[in-house]
Amino acid sequence: MGVETTIVAALMGLSLASASGFRVFLPPFLLSIAVRTDTLVSLDLSDTGFAVFDSNAAVLILGIACIAEFGAYYVPWLDNLLDTIASPAAVLSGIGMTSMVLVGSDPIMQWSFAIIAGGGSAGIIQATTVAVRGLSSTLTLGFGNNIVASGENIASLVLTLAALIAPLLAAIFAIILVFLLFRQATKIKKIKSV
Repeated sequence: MGVETTIVAALMGLSLASASGFRVFLPPFLLSIAVRTDTLVSLDLSDTGFAVFDSNAAVLILGIACIAEFGAYYVPWLDNLLDTIASPAAVLSGIGMTSMVLVGSDPIMQWSFAIIAGGGSAGIIQATTVAVRGLSSTLTLGFGNNIVASGENIASLVLTLAALIAPLLAAIFAIILVFLLFRQATKIKKIKSV
């Protein structure tokens, strides 16, 4: 993998990881479709640990999981419960998406970047969404959570598609988003402590 290709793949991975912070299953689902149909992304996952993502079964299973996750966030008590499961899953998804698009690069760079940048960005976004949902649950008794869920769904979809179509723009947006959400989470934490 050349330097330019590695940089583009790293930017795509960072963006996909950030999208995983909003929804765990959407980025792997859309990436799996892109890999399976050889559109937007030219990844050769054969003979790698990610080869399963280039299968009809992966597309089907991830699609079902994606629909279930989208719907579950619209159930008032289930959305908060799902956050406890989604938080570590988002970090793992972010690491996996970043590592997957970096297949063929130096393994030390691949996994270091995946763990630090991919897992970190997914974790920051997921932690912020948990804080926003908690604040929404407190202030609106859960009635505002549907708006939060819709915003997260849209953000994940837009960021994932942008990552697949224009990785550089998506990465710039993801970096700005992580920064802004980190600042917002800090403010929410201060409000909750008061």
